[in-house]
Amino acid sequence: MTDLVAMWEVALSDGIHKIEFEHGTTSGKRVVYVDGKEIIRRDWMFKLVGKETFSVGASQTKATINIDAVSGFAYEYTLEINGKSLKKYMENRSKTTNTWVLHVNGEDCRVVLEKDTMDVWCNGRKLETAGEFVEDGTETHFTIGDHDCCIKAVSSGKRREGIIHTLIVDGREIPESVE
Repeated sequence: MTDLVAMWEVALSDGIHKIEFEHGTTSGKRVVYVDGKEIIRRDWMFKLVGKETFSVGASQTKATINIDAVSGFAYEYTLEINGKSLKKYMENRSKTTNTWVLHVNGEDCRVVLEKDTMDVWCNGRKLETAGEFVEDGTETHFTIGDHDCCIKAVSSGKRREGIIHTLIVDGREIPESVE
């Protein structure tokens, strides 16, 4: 990777993915790596600006690297996820998902709740869940190894805050992580 010009980390439900981009401005080469694996290679591209579009993660999320000339032989590289700038995508994602990182059975587990679908992911795997209505909201039950887990959804009572999601593992509340 001699022509590495940009690197991004993208947090998706199935994990945090590393995207790397090589751009050889003299050779016209463009190479895209996702999680260290080469997924696009183009050699001898005479047009040095443009886009490279590819998929990331288990849900095949659309990603685009934009290559723009800034001045002379200087270039700017920006990453879009699902048509939004990475910054906008991550801001929106923080509204549509909850993430918890916890230590279970000697390993770190990254648990992600997709609020729109109520899908629960753990370390890149979508988990089997069972949802039920309870007196003060809903509970989504699942297991990690031999540990009983539950995500409780209760109304905050405030319209601006909406629903509060809490992860409980073996009866213990887990604090939410900030990504």
